Amino acid sequence: MKAPARNAPAPAPAPAGQAAAPAPAPVPPDKVVLTIGDEKITAAEFNQLVESLPEQLRAQARGPNKRAFTEQLIRIKLLSQEAKRRKLDETPVVRNQMELQRDNLLAGALFQDLQNNIKIDDAQLHKYFDEHKSEFEQVRARHVLIRMKGSPVPAGKDKKELTEEEALAKAQEIRKKLTAGEDFATLAKVESDDTGSAVNGGDLNFFKHGQMVGPFEQAAFSLPVGQLSEPVKTQFGYHIIKVEQHDTKTFDEVKPELEKKLRPDIARKAVEDLRKTAQVTMDDAFFGAPPVALETPR
Repeated sequence: MKAPARNAPAPAPAPAGQAAAPAPAPVPPDKVVLTIGDEKITAAEFNQLVESLPEQLRAQARGPNKRAFTEQLIRIKLLSQEAKRRKLDETPVVRNQMELQRDNLLAGALFQDLQNNIKIDDAQLHKYFDEHKSEFEQVRARHVLIRMKGSPVPAGKDKKELTEEEALAKAQEIRKKLTAGEDFATLAKVESDDTGSAVNGGDLNFFKHGQMVGPFEQAAFSLPVGQLSEPVKTQFGYHIIKVEQHDTKTFDEVKPELEKKLRPDIARKAVEDLRKTAQVTMDDAFFGAPPVALETPR
């Protein structure tokens, strides 16, 4: 379904002196709102059916796509009723498929129930936070890039192809100008070979660990705010970096995020524990021998 155009005209207001149409009266839950053959569906049953849909589909089935969803439901019900009249549900293939789908549905319901009802104490959350602090750290930095021969960055028009030694010398010269008081943003617009950030004065906005190449990341996250780096070499050339902001979120700030992240992990661990304690026997001659676990090198 296409989204409505952003500039679509708003609904016309009711003419002066004419009252707006009243909101539709609520439908009693036990009122039959849909009949398909011999099957009758009440308003409450229809709403329960909509509630069972994936979250992203519920709003559409309740609102603008309510009738289209119902037409699809009618087709499904009619086909299902006809299949039962033909006793297709009694054939071995269909019966097995229905059983497998039922088991799959129940398995998904259990996994969701495990996630919803897991009790996560602060000790577990603090442990994860302490082990993954870098995930909640970010910096905002500017840089000037001096490209060197062999860089994957496209060469600028009418710019000389610099050797590594020449690129380093130019980066050092730019650093001297900056320490002497020249404006970083102005210099980046003129000198930086990273055209994407140069137009913004070398601004890279915020980035986290793992978003930049190793040497650049290491320099940026270790650099005090406001100071200039020495020339940093990467495969792109030499960078002069200035960190403008360095933020690390506190435990209290990320606690809801931690709980959301850990719930599926703990639920998966519960499923693994269930598998370990269950009485399961597999015929290796039929299914093949279990895979050999590789030892972790010490």
